[in-house]
Amino acid sequence: MDTIIGFLFNSVRAGTPLLFGTAGEIVTEKSGSLNLGVEGMMSMGAIGGFYFACLTRSFVIGLLAAFISAALGGLVYAFLTITFQANQNVTGLALTTFGVGIYKFAGTSMMARGKFPSMGKGTALQSMSLDSGIPVLRDIPYAGKLLFSYNWFVYIAVAVAVICWIYVQKTKTGLRMRSVGENPGAADACGVNVTLHKYLHVTVGGGITGLGGLYLGMVINNGNWNDSWVNGMGWVSVALVIFANWNTVAAVGGAFFFGMLNTLQSWKGNLSDRFPAVFGWVGAVPTEFYLMLPFFITMVVLLLTSMRRKRASNGPAAIGLNYFREER
Repeated sequence: MDTIIGFLFNSVRAGTPLLFGTAGEIVTEKSGSLNLGVEGMMSMGAIGGFYFACLTRSFVIGLLAAFISAALGGLVYAFLTITFQANQNVTGLALTTFGVGIYKFAGTSMMARGKFPSMGKGTALQSMSLDSGIPVLRDIPYAGKLLFSYNWFVYIAVAVAVICWIYVQKTKTGLRMRSVGENPGAADACGVNVTLHKYLHVTVGGGITGLGGLYLGMVINNGNWNDSWVNGMGWVSVALVIFANWNTVAAVGGAFFFGMLNTLQSWKGNLSDRFPAVFGWVGAVPTEFYLMLPFFITMVVLLLTSMRRKRASNGPAAIGLNYFREER
């Protein structure tokens, strides 16, 4: 039982950055914008948030810096696609290249000067990234480990997903945002400020994805620099939006499922040794297969969801289409 609990525990940890990325992209897409620059915004959030968190030794400032850094990327995307009517797919891909480039340039430059920031051992900042959990509750047998023993990022990610769902589905502003994503012309005719809603939600959605980048830097990589902190998680997040059917609460399960796929690589030995009759074959599978598995499943998800009946999809009808008021 301890092995299963440990495997699920690490699956949740591995899926948390995907939850941030997916929740942020759902907010963006619900307003009618298809931003494929999640990888770039997560990268900007990673390096910006980590730098200011270490500089100030403040977890909260790190979160704000990660949000603002990625939100600026979302703002650039909004400016190009909403104001200048640029192609959304091309702009998103350019934003990915731009964001990853900023991440690598900033990190490499600081490393070359010997000034790459550090969380510091034993500091309050480092403790926020550790899986210290919730006192008392974490001591509950089995359930304590599985539910109450994570770092603060995990609980923030789940809270963000729930808050986003409430906002999108239960508030007047969320209704206006969805109307813009479904039919911006009709929303405009009803007095909804289409441009404002698109700018707002593309920017905020981008900021949310940046929190996932900071998690990858502080928790998964423990502040140790390499040129691939995000390492494709942004692309998986984009696919998870479709997998979750544009529902941020459903994205919680989807993100943790993909986290399980990522965790198989490091836990295959434990599973095969502890349960040889059921998982004995897992240890014999080459490591490269597990490295490829999340991305392979992503392609399968995209294939299956493309065959989903349109009636069953919650995807916005006007997603990816620029709105030009004079053509209304």
